[in-house]
Amino acid sequence: QVQLVESGGGLVQAGGSLRLSCAASGRTFSRYTMGWFRQAPGKEREFVAADYWIGRTTYYLDSVKGRFTISRDNAKNTVYLQMNNLKPEDTAVYYCGAIYVSTWYMDFRKYDYWGQGTQVTVSS
Repeated sequence: QVQLVESGGGLVQAGGSLRLSCAASGRTFSRYTMGWFRQAPGKEREFVAADYWIGRTTYYLDSVKGRFTISRDNAKNTVYLQMNNLKPEDTAVYYCGAIYVSTWYMDFRKYDYWGQGTQVTVSS
């Protein structure tokens, strides 16, 4: 069982930056694939980035490549999402998800554990 707690959301102007954190419980955090997703009102949850623990490979939604960076600190059981050059279309509730598996997914339905979400609002 894994519990996830996100933090770091807020209101920022376009072009600004935020860093989201997701703290996880559990002793095998280093072997979980971690993902960041977002959900805007009236829309389905959307993949943003994933950190695949084998090879520490990362994957991104095309529209955030070059602006967002996912990283993890296994000693702190925490995964981060550094978001730079934010745009109004990045406004959403951001969630982190975890799955104990030797692969990675863009489909949010594949992830077993979720945090409560943190609101990110980007004003124009």
